[in-house]
Amino acid sequence: MATYRTVNSWSGGFQGEVTVTAGTSAINGWTTNWTLAGGQSISQLWNGTLTTTGSATTVKNLAWNGALGASGSTTFGFLANGSPSIPTVTCTSP
Repeated sequence: MATYRTVNSWSGGFQGEVTVTAGTSAINGWTTNWTLAGGQSISQLWNGTLTTTGSATTVKNLAWNGALGASGSTTFGFLANGSPSIPTVTCTSP
């Protein structure tokens, strides 16, 4: 599963954070997806690999944070332009 929170916001931008948590079984790799709200764009991301197509946003694990034990978690963060929102973030594992 993936949970989102806004860490900080300011005029014209914000910092977001997503925590990816494995379920009752270990996982080896994860991918998160969400849709950016109107006027939002990501300017910087850390602890993941970002792909955007229009407003569709995908972040995949890096080599060092893809394997999670049962109930284990990892976090990635980003800086974005626009006003903060609370997106629905989905998470899948191969």
